[in-house]
Amino acid sequence: MTIPELPPGRLVMLVEGAAFCLCGPGGDIDPARTGAGGGLYVAGRRLLSRCVLRVNGLVPEPVDHHLTDPATAVFVVRAAPAAPGGRGTVVVRRRALGAGLRDDIDIRNAGDEPTYVEVVVDLGADLADVAAVRAGQTAVEPVDAGGRPGIDGEVLLVRGKGTNRVGSRVTASAGVVVDGATLRWEAIVPARGVRRVSVGVAPIVEGAEMVPGALLAEGAPRSESARRRVLWQQGLPHVTSDNRALDAAIERGTQDLGALRVHDTDVPERVVVAAGAPWHLALHGRDALLTAWMGLIADPGLALGTLEMLARNQGADVDDRTEEQPGRILHHLRLGPGARRVSYGAVDTTPLFVMLLGELRRWGLSSEVVDRLLGHADRALDWITVFGDRDGDGYVEYQRATDRGERHQAWKDSDSPIAFADGTPARGPIAVAEVQGYVYAAFRARAHFAAEEGDEALAASWAGRAAELKAAFNRDFWLDDAGWFALALDGDKVPVPSLASNVGHCLWTGIVDEDKAAVLVKHLLTDDMFSGWGIRTLAASAAGYDPVGRHTGTVWPHDNALCVAGLVRYGFVEEAHRVLLAQLDAAASDGGRLSVLCGFDRDDVRAPVRFPDDCTTRAWSAAAPLAHLRSLLRFDPHVPQGRLWLSPVLPDAITRLQVARIPLVGGMVTVTVDRGDVAVDDLPPGVAIVPEPRRPLAAGA
Repeated sequence: MTIPELPPGRLVMLVEGAAFCLCGPGGDIDPARTGAGGGLYVAGRRLLSRCVLRVNGLVPEPVDHHLTDPATAVFVVRAAPAAPGGRGTVVVRRRALGAGLRDDIDIRNAGDEPTYVEVVVDLGADLADVAAVRAGQTAVEPVDAGGRPGIDGEVLLVRGKGTNRVGSRVTASAGVVVDGATLRWEAIVPARGVRRVSVGVAPIVEGAEMVPGALLAEGAPRSESARRRVLWQQGLPHVTSDNRALDAAIERGTQDLGALRVHDTDVPERVVVAAGAPWHLALHGRDALLTAWMGLIADPGLALGTLEMLARNQGADVDDRTEEQPGRILHHLRLGPGARRVSYGAVDTTPLFVMLLGELRRWGLSSEVVDRLLGHADRALDWITVFGDRDGDGYVEYQRATDRGERHQAWKDSDSPIAFADGTPARGPIAVAEVQGYVYAAFRARAHFAAEEGDEALAASWAGRAAELKAAFNRDFWLDDAGWFALALDGDKVPVPSLASNVGHCLWTGIVDEDKAAVLVKHLLTDDMFSGWGIRTLAASAAGYDPVGRHTGTVWPHDNALCVAGLVRYGFVEEAHRVLLAQLDAAASDGGRLSVLCGFDRDDVRAPVRFPDDCTTRAWSAAAPLAHLRSLLRFDPHVPQGRLWLSPVLPDAITRLQVARIPLVGGMVTVTVDRGDVAVDDLPPGVAIVPEPRRPLAAGA
């Protein structure tokens, strides 16, 4: 499958694990043409800030380009002839990103007589930190080129010594002449013939080469991470339906998700997912936990890798600089060797950690692994009750420790996502609605673990705490005159009355009382909240609404996926289908990719308008179609109880759906739905079908 590329004028992006490359439409990395952000980035450093191809002294003109997968691209450019009256030379540049970067450059002579060509590749590196580049702070001294100049030489773009040595070793195909950071070949290309030159860039991180430069230049196969990604995709469930938009969204989403998978350098079999590309190739606890939950129907191993990585980096001390606290689950961790940088400024990651562990147990996680992680869950619950509940009122609040911390620490973390009707920002500590739902589900998950252990007293204690929180939430957050829950309580416990998508997360977690659900759902699906492409982050009538505001009117795929799961959980299937199909319509306009959209009404602006985001690919957006797939099937396993609640309901636009090889307890289940008839094959031994919906779909509640 050829992936449709970015709109004209945008940078072309390749991504593979913790590496990405941003270049122009001809493959060049040239600050003069592609802006200051272009480059090859590995482990948080820009290893190439310049890579410009010239043929016969001129930069070729881009013709077209295509991505064959997220990490490989083909660029076609046209070069001027060397001699007057000659035909133009076509250049095909094939780029592969893996543990390093490799360019194969084919010079094609379309003429009837041999032609002389001079091929030059100009290189440069500044080794700038990715955060500095993103912030526009790019005044970094370029690296002096070292290596072996002359014929068949190499270029070293390296700074530092010993384990602090970072940069790259650039090697090239035979016949190259190296002068500083310039590679040059001269050749006669026969009539109707081709001459190929190759360039390999081998990253050097912490003093060690990640792949031998010579091997890369000689045409080594794709990197180990790329091989693993292909194997991972081959093992995913196979989805077929009579709805092309659904099939395309699943295919595109899993391709994007696969490109963002990163293997732990200390435990290679452990896999986590980076938050997004290009600028968020890091482990974001919130994004990773929600992505893993949405991706359970495809790969429960991603959830386990996420939990293990977060447990390994769980807070142990009190440090106001990073906002680390004992038991707290991190907000951000830079991925890749030599790139560790951690912060803990998130209020929702800690309860989400416990939620995901509970959900993974229901999917068949062994009791031995649960025992290994349960201590981390208990420390997370200690954080919730000690540090998270800052004033002892039973709610988890946030307020940054210093002026360098994250001002807003829930998923809507932009400058002013929480404001009163007159536009006044809420003052902290702030208790946002959805976080109380996450805490409720975490308490319920711990109660289930205790019941499995036979500790009825502990199970009753956690279940009682969950019930108390639910009762208080429905009393203190509910706005009876409005018919929805407050977005948050401010530091004085005054409700912030804005109608926002956060209440959909509350449905997902099960904290909403049954008698309030119908009126709440009605408001979620009014024109005020529903744009026609999905549910907005903030109602159009609210103070501060902005259809192009990051969290004040835009439509986010993961947000909508959790809202859909919440609607299904409370039995509002038709409403869930309306949102789901709207999201699929939006994806169909973008090659199957679910993107963050501006909040313009569908009847006003007839096509979905993509939010001008700094990430082309986001992990939780890529996983959203998988969450929708589970909502369509109403697929809810509870392996410890030997049950699989399964009650598919399809909208009129989808009459046939088969999901083959759903991973469950080490086996692969196939579910086929054909005009209401449901067949299940390869059900694991000891698991029985319960042909009705089960509440909840959310973890552990």
